[in-house]
Amino acid sequence: METVRDVLADKGKKVVTVSPDSTIFEALSIMKVESIGAVLVVDDAGDIAGILSERDYARKIVLDGKSSKDTAVSQIMTTKVAVIKPDNTVEEAMALMSEKRCRHLPVLEDGRLCGIISIGDVVRAVIQDKEVLINQLERYISSSL
Repeated sequence: METVRDVLADKGKKVVTVSPDSTIFEALSIMKVESIGAVLVVDDAGDIAGILSERDYARKIVLDGKSSKDTAVSQIMTTKVAVIKPDNTVEEAMALMSEKRCRHLPVLEDGRLCGIISIGDVVRAVIQDKEVLINQLERYISSSL
């Protein structure tokens, strides 16, 4: 069974962060350059203060008529961030994302940020696992004939 650590090994451990004082415009610019849908908000001590997603932007800036150049990330970020550990399974990550209705999970090892996984990463891992199982079953069936 694949773990979150395996997913991080496949995708790399790069974590893109911004400070709570960054503007929404700065955060969105970073997200565009990095081709990501969310960015972690980390305080000066390196602790997770929140997460800013495209959904936060759409609901709390665009729909409320605020300016992305004048609004700090801290004003609209999601502060209750679900996290996961590297040794958790991909299935546990999927269940947590479903339960918490989130698309990104920071990965903490010994209380330190070591990566982030998205729902896309989890779905790819599950599909890959199922493909391996299907191939094994096909080989078993072929060898039995």
